[in-house]
Amino acid sequence: MTVAIAVVADRIAWEERRLIEAAPAHGLRIEWVNDESLSLGDPSAPSLAGYDAVLLRSRSYTRGGLIATLAEAAGIRVLNSAHAIHTCENKAVLRAALRRAGVPVPDFRLALSRPDFERALAELELPLVLKPVFGGMGKRVTLLRDPDLAASVYDYVEDLGHAFEQACLVEPYIGGGTSVRCLVVGRELVAAAEFASGGTDWRNNAALGNSSRAVAHDPEVLKIVDGVVDELGPGIYGVDLFATPDGLVVNEVNHAPAFRAVASATGADVPSAVGRYLQELLV
Repeated sequence: MTVAIAVVADRIAWEERRLIEAAPAHGLRIEWVNDESLSLGDPSAPSLAGYDAVLLRSRSYTRGGLIATLAEAAGIRVLNSAHAIHTCENKAVLRAALRRAGVPVPDFRLALSRPDFERALAELELPLVLKPVFGGMGKRVTLLRDPDLAASVYDYVEDLGHAFEQACLVEPYIGGGTSVRCLVVGRELVAAAEFASGGTDWRNNAALGNSSRAVAHDPEVLKIVDGVVDELGPGIYGVDLFATPDGLVVNEVNHAPAFRAVASATGADVPSAVGRYLQELLV
């Protein structure tokens, strides 16, 4: 029996194409469903009728979380779960959840207003990083090196039209120019690669074209990955780690991770790992 899975995404990128190609070897049929073409709400979820499960890969956290919630309400199996997506989409919620679970995260302050922001500047030592609570791929993440620059940057934040766009985190800048992206499937660490910032861009992010290399799956990394999965539940995640003098900390968990750069750096067959995981769950 072939299991039918809808990969719900705004577009077919390299990752989705490889997942679709790898599916038949694991008794699966994966088809793209455009996340802009759904009309969810009715319990029967007619736009997802005929699928045994949904693999949620919407780049939009907002869209992904809403789709996952309504699909689950209609009785459809969703990966990753709505709980996991909603936790990942909000950096403040994610940090609070992981910290409560004993998983190391950066020190941070939530800034919802200028007084919040000014207090964070007083409590934390420059340089600092200002990042939106909602968002990814390094967008709108700003390095604040001095108080005058910080004040000017926050002027722009105040001009953003919606409160959710204004919600930001202020965190100490963790220098060094590298981060580690861990690709998790189920509970397994499938691949880990170190990304180094390229050129004059200080941000470490595969989406920005930074250089990368494979890294060992050492006990500290494995312990952190286990803690993340214990909190979010088994699934398909990109867990981004930063190195600090006190050890590694979780900077971000991506619910629909790009994995082309990690696969290229490590040689890991990520699509087959995902296929095996889906087969174990659904076949």
